[in-house]
Amino acid sequence: MDEMTQLRELRADAPVPDRGALAPGRQRLTEAAASGGRARRLRADWRVTAVGAAAAITVAAVLGTQLGDAAAPARSGPASASGTLRLDSPAGVLNRAADALEKQSAGPEPRDDQWIYTRTAQAASQGGQNGSSPGPVKDDPDSWVPYDNSGAAENGKDDDYRTARQVYRAANTLPDDPAQLLAKIRSFYPTDHTAESPPEGKAQHSFRAIGLMAQAYPVAPAALARIYRAMATIPGVHVTDHLVKDAAGREAIAITRKEDGGHEQREILLSPNDFSYAGMRFVVAENYAYTLSDGKVERQTFTFKAGQILTSEARIEAAVVDAKGEKP
Repeated sequence: MDEMTQLRELRADAPVPDRGALAPGRQRLTEAAASGGRARRLRADWRVTAVGAAAAITVAAVLGTQLGDAAAPARSGPASASGTLRLDSPAGVLNRAADALEKQSAGPEPRDDQWIYTRTAQAASQGGQNGSSPGPVKDDPDSWVPYDNSGAAENGKDDDYRTARQVYRAANTLPDDPAQLLAKIRSFYPTDHTAESPPEGKAQHSFRAIGLMAQAYPVAPAALARIYRAMATIPGVHVTDHLVKDAAGREAIAITRKEDGGHEQREILLSPNDFSYAGMRFVVAENYAYTLSDGKVERQTFTFKAGQILTSEARIEAAVVDAKGEKP
């Protein structure tokens, strides 16, 4: 399944654009971003993304537009929930984050008749080609999803979908031991087992799955603390030594891991103020080029630069509300 199809399936309740009109651009963007390898599992990672953003990104691919590169890093160390921020190591950052979260009290679990409201911002980039100029594509969707969204979980096309209630309760049962916690999260968000999408390596699977649980809302502070402590133990995990910008332009801590066999790294973004989940990004980890071909004649070469943001999502706001359409 290509990535644009996966993106469109994230919101089954939203209108779907005409597939025939979008197919050429969707294929070009998918091939360029995947660089001939295993497609990233955006269906699970970006299930909050609006269809409008997917359509806009596809249109950008059709037009051959290069979207925004990574912003200049902000190297200042702001105050945080635990004092002066030190981006020294993933274990140091994530354990300090866990310490801060464990001091917070958990609110009551939402009722089954309540809704989860989120507001997000998205941005994407396809790579440069033939003199293309910068032109970021962003979208700021509001979303309301039932806390007990059992119908979607049972009937949805995405077999990785979990309701907010399922995630909240699963997070509360996670063990303290990091290895046992990671094993349980991998089971909760299993890897694919198909020829088109073979199983992930253990460490990559752990980082992808733990990112999905970290981005869920709500998650009790104590559960999120256990998640962060376990995240620090995943092989290959790093922390960027400066604050980065999320899709909403806010500064964020980036916990990263390079994708196995790829040129990109997955980044889980945390707020430097209270260590809450802030968003997720895919960023080019090394310079590379990819040439599209129809099998007979080379058509176009896309170039990607280290630090270039391929996809980015920021969670601007999240809250439990009593009705669809209600905002906090």
